[in-house]
Amino acid sequence: MMAYGLLLLAYVVGATPSSLWMGRVVYGVDLRREGSGNLGATNTFRVLGWKAALPVFLADILKGYLPVALFPGIAGINGAGWALAFGAAAILGHVFSFWVGFRGGKGVATSTGVFLALAPLALLAVLVVWSALVATTRIVSLGSIAAAATLPVAILLVPNEGGASLVLFASGLALFVIWAHRENLARLARGEEARFGSRASQDSSPAGDKREAAHDG
Repeated sequence: MMAYGLLLLAYVVGATPSSLWMGRVVYGVDLRREGSGNLGATNTFRVLGWKAALPVFLADILKGYLPVALFPGIAGINGAGWALAFGAAAILGHVFSFWVGFRGGKGVATSTGVFLALAPLALLAVLVVWSALVATTRIVSLGSIAAAATLPVAILLVPNEGGASLVLFASGLALFVIWAHRENLARLARGEEARFGSRASQDSSPAGDKREAAHDG
């Protein structure tokens, strides 16, 4: 029974809307109504700057890392199955947070925390792909989509304890992240996706907000 209670707690931890609370409490800004409206670190950076985005990014990573790293030991259970379940619950909480009408972010930072606990070496390879693409293209969504697609391959190539179940979990997560970026993919195909640091992404006018809508990675 404790494991199921911790599964619910993992969802609650993941659902904690760190970016919303940072914006409201510290800056008096509702990030749901600014920039893209996405409750993630990328939109926090666009609207409030790096000093606000950095703690949000770290908090979102911890929302994924802590349930996976700590909850199996607390419940006294072994094996990758429950660790994966805690990670999945945290990611779902971040994307579908009960605090904000089952809205949230796109789950990239929280997924990073999950795999930091499950497969850190594979995650390192994925971060290299993400960093290289964002540095060269300045398109965060492109880096996130490519990183998600790389994750199952990296897990297959790097030894880990999760085995086939971890590969399947990573594959499902990759498909989910790509689906969450479906609007970004359409803009990429049209050559209309906003670039990190571009004039459009810095425009705080209503027209700029419309251009920015849903561009987050």
